[in-house]
Amino acid sequence: MRHTLSALALGLLGVSLLAGNARADDPIASLKKGNPDLKSAGALAFGPEGILFVGDTQGAAVFAIDTGDRPSKPETGPLKVEGIDEKIANLLGTTPQKIRVNDLAVNPASGKAYLSVARGTGPDATPVLLRVGHDGKIEMVPTENVPFARADLPNAPDANAQERGRSLRSQTITDLGYVDGRVYVAGLSNEEFASRLLAIPFPFADRPSTTSVEIYHGSHGQLETRSPVRTFTSYRIKGDPYLLAAYTCTPLVKLPVADLKPGAHVKGTTVAELGNRNNPLDMIVYSKGGKDYLLLANSSRGVMKIATDGIDQAAAISKPVRDKAGQSYETISDLKGVEQLDSLDKDHAVLLVRGNGGMNLETVALP
Repeated sequence: MRHTLSALALGLLGVSLLAGNARADDPIASLKKGNPDLKSAGALAFGPEGILFVGDTQGAAVFAIDTGDRPSKPETGPLKVEGIDEKIANLLGTTPQKIRVNDLAVNPASGKAYLSVARGTGPDATPVLLRVGHDGKIEMVPTENVPFARADLPNAPDANAQERGRSLRSQTITDLGYVDGRVYVAGLSNEEFASRLLAIPFPFADRPSTTSVEIYHGSHGQLETRSPVRTFTSYRIKGDPYLLAAYTCTPLVKLPVADLKPGAHVKGTTVAELGNRNNPLDMIVYSKGGKDYLLLANSSRGVMKIATDGIDQAAAISKPVRDKAGQSYETISDLKGVEQLDSLDKDHAVLLVRGNGGMNLETVALP
C-alpha cells in the first residue's frame, strides 16, 4: 500500500536495517531477464526508472520489475475509470466477486496508475498486475521474460500460522515504499518482536539485521510489539527525517530516523489516537496553503485530513484514552468508500472508491 516516498522513510515495530550502503549501480542494469515467480501481489511502490516493487506475502519476498514505462513525457490530467472492478473482471475472464484489488500506486515516470489484483480467493489466488492510462485503458503488466530481481524476507511467519483466526503469513508485508536507494517493507515476522520493517538496499543485496521498536497504544492501554504497521509515510520535522505510521485501532506514531540503529530497541512517540475499531488503509502527505497535512483513508472512520501543526512538540500519549486524542483532524465528508489512494501530483490524489456495489478509479483535488 505504499508508493514512492520522500527521502529517508523508515518503519516501526521491528525496523530492520541492512549493513552496507545501497550501490549506486544503474538500477535497470541490475535486473536480469526471466519470469518473476509471484505467489501473490500485494503492496506496491515505485522506484527509479519506472521500476515497480511488488510485495509477495505468500512467497515472503519483494520483487523489482522493470515495467518499461518511462516515456519522455509523463501523461497528465485526471485518471478516471467507472466500474473498474467489472472491467478488470472482464479482462481476466471472471466476475467482480472473484477478484480483489490489493493496492494502487502511480508511476511518477509515466503518470499511469498500477494495480495489484488477486484473481480468486485465498492463498491459491492468481496474482495479476495491471496498469491504467489516462485514456481509461486497462492492460496487463508483462511478467514473462522481463528484467527483474527478487529479495527474500527472512523469518517470515509460517504459511499455516494464525492468530485470532487471521493468517499471519498474509501479514508478512502490510506496506512498502522506496526511498533513497532502499526498499522499506513493513509487516510481521516469526520473531519475539513480530512487527517489523526491513530496509533493503536496491539493487538488492545482503541480509538484514533488526532494530526493534515498541509503541504505546492508548485505546488498548498497553505497550505493543506485535501489531504491524498498516500504512506509513515519511515526513521532516524541523528538517529532521521522521516516520509517521498508523496502526490498527488507530494510533499515529512518530519516530526519528536517527534513533533507528541496528541492535537498538526504540520506543516510538504516539502523537494521536484516531479512534478504535478501525483499520488505517493508506496514507499520503501533502502541502496546501503553506501547511502540511496527512490524508489517511480508514476502513470505518472515513478519510481524515490530519494537521501536522505542533507535531514537533507533541507530548507522547502514554495513558489509556477512551477514543481520540492528540493531533487534530477533520473527516472529509465528500470522500466515502475510499480503499486506496496515492498522490497524482502536488494538487491531486488518485483514489479507489467502493460504492453502490462496485468500484471506481477517481481523481480528486487534495482537500
